[in-house]
This record gives sequence, structure tokens and C-alpha cells, in this order.
Amino acid sequence: MKSIHERNPIMARTHYDLPSLTALAVFEATARHASLKAAAPELNVTSGAISRQVKALEAELGVSLFLRTGRGVTLTAAGEELYATLAAGFSRISDVSRSLKRGDKSRNVTIASTDTTASMWLVPRMPAFWQRHPDIIIDHQLAENSVSFRPEVLDLRIRHGHGSWLNDKAEPLFDEWLYPVCSPDFAARHAGATMNDLPELRLLDIDWVAPDWVTWEAALQQAGAKAFPRHARRFGKFSLAVQAATAGQGVVLGWHRMIRPLLEKGELVRLTELMFPAPGSYWLTWSKDRKLSPAAIELRDWIHEQAAEEQAHALPSGLG
Repeated sequence: MKSIHERNPIMARTHYDLPSLTALAVFEATARHASLKAAAPELNVTSGAISRQVKALEAELGVSLFLRTGRGVTLTAAGEELYATLAAGFSRISDVSRSLKRGDKSRNVTIASTDTTASMWLVPRMPAFWQRHPDIIIDHQLAENSVSFRPEVLDLRIRHGHGSWLNDKAEPLFDEWLYPVCSPDFAARHAGATMNDLPELRLLDIDWVAPDWVTWEAALQQAGAKAFPRHARRFGKFSLAVQAATAGQGVVLGWHRMIRPLLEKGELVRLTELMFPAPGSYWLTWSKDRKLSPAAIELRDWIHEQAAEEQAHALPSGLG
């Protein structure tokens, strides 16, 4: 197998005072994969060659870019800054290249969100968008954990948090509330249950999927409950836990904006007086360094229309 220098003779561009472009490309691929081993097939070189390029780049910049772990590598603060800039730059170059090749006729938009947000909020509304813009193709990136996203190919992203993300422009969509819900039959069997009765009921919990995910233990602790659940049925996705709740298998901690249609249909009902605001709101974000295409702007504006309608819906009695 050829060395990186043999395959890619491009060296540092003195005009821009840049490090080796080859080393920068190697670093970007390694950061994206979070692994030297995983980046090697993409670059068609050995892990050792990648390691030498990264070390040379770190020596030239005078900072450490990666922390080596048993499972791969993680970015340092300096590495995060460099990767964000490279990913945005490479993405912009890719956009321009595709635009030139296609004569700027591309109408594809890539949007990222969690599986929960996509399946329970965005996708059910998409037919209305396609009726208005039948020529725009939407590519969805779905992941509960944001680490799984590929920021270099994203146009837009719906995310939950406080609205401050490095290198991203963020526009608010709507707020969120949490409260226990279950099937009507389950609620009838436990009529009169209060917040302090919840630990004794069959609770449906979700395994860790994101830093701001609220578990039953955290919710009850925040509410000042006197006891906490010892045995909860756990699911890997919120949507699966909601399906179990509609089937009468227990009580799930509902995110209002996601389950509102099920409440309106009567498939789920609130249980107990427990309710509290989520630790953040929903936002629409995109890279500050990436100019949105006309198609992405159409999708952005349409999402804001849907969010305004969502925000206008009255919350259940006792909320807001």
C-alpha cells in the first residue's frame, strides 16, 4: 500500500499559510470516524500512516488534536475547533462542486433530527410540504445520539436544547412539557392515582439516548416524590415506549409535542397531576459557515410555519 505522500503529493499552500492539505484531510476523516482504524479504508492507507500525519499536524500547530482511548480517539477543544471549520469548509466545497456539475438544478435538502422528532412530529407533516414543493427531495438523517450525525452533509437540523451551539445559527421553534401518560384502560384501573403512587405502577422508561433525556427517576426527583421506581421496563426508543403505553403495558413520561396527536385521538390519557417543562426547547439550526440553498430556505420557512401552528395549540388542562 502506498504512503499518503506517494498518493497525495499536495503539500502546504504557502499563500494561505496552511498546514499540509493532506494532513488536514487525514485529520478530518479521522475526526469524523473517531477512529484511525475506521478512517483507514476511506483514505486507502494504513492506520500507521494516518497516525504519522496526525502527529505531524499536531507538531506543526503546537497543540494536541486528539485524546487516544481504548476504543479510538476523541477530539480535544482545539481539535473540535479545527474539525468544525474543516467540515464546514469541505461541505461548502462539496456544495459548490455539485452545483457546478448539475447546473445548480439540485433540489435536495438534508435535515437531521432524532428518530423521535422525525417519526412523531416532522414526517407526519411532510405530505403538506411535498404538495407545495413536489420538486424538492428531502434526505433525513436520523439518530437519537447527535454524535452519530454527519455535520458536513447537513443543511438543517431540528434539535432540543437551550439554543447555543458552537458554529451554528439557531432559531426557536417551540417549547416542550412532560407528564405521565397511559392507555385509557390502564388509567381506569388506577383511577385516583397521584404522583406519589407512580413508583408503584408499571413505568416505561427509555435507556440513555441524549444528554437532556429525562428519565423517570429524574422526573420524580424533580417533582419531590417520596419514592423512586425500583423496576422499570426499559426501551431503546421513545416511540417504542409510547407504543407499549398505548397497548396498556404501563405509564410513559410523555413529551407533549410528540404525543399530542395520540392524546387527541384518545389513545393516550394523562395520569396524575405531575407535569413540568422540559429542560430546553426545540430549535432549527444550521452551520453559520454554510449558505442555505433556495430549497433549504423553503424547508426552513415551512418548518417555522408548522412550529407556529404547534405553539398555538392549547396545552392540556393544567399546563402552561
